[in-house]
Amino acid sequence: VQLVESGGGLVQSGGSLRLSCVVSGSIFTIYTVHWYRQPPGQQRELVASITGGGATTYADSVKGRFTISRDNAKNSVYLQMNALKPDDTAVYTCRFINTWGQGTQVTVSS
Repeated sequence: VQLVESGGGLVQSGGSLRLSCVVSGSIFTIYTVHWYRQPPGQQRELVASITGGGATTYADSVKGRFTISRDNAKNSVYLQMNALKPDDTAVYTCRFINTWGQGTQVTVSS
């Protein structure tokens, strides 16, 4: 299994970004996929998760602003991030079972 993330970048406060995580392998549809983030100098935290059936959970800090979704036909999971704040600045990484992606940097300027 390999994970490839994309979509990070620099955005102004209030802006939006959409992260993508493509998962190789044929077992994608039955497992939960998670998005984590690690702000500079802080511990990694779970941001959002989506089960194979599409049930979602979110950290309180992103509820109402972030949306996780998946396209099983494309072995992909997405994280739509709206109303971004400087506190959202972090390296965002997806996890599938025990495999982690390489991470993508999101920087929100004030």
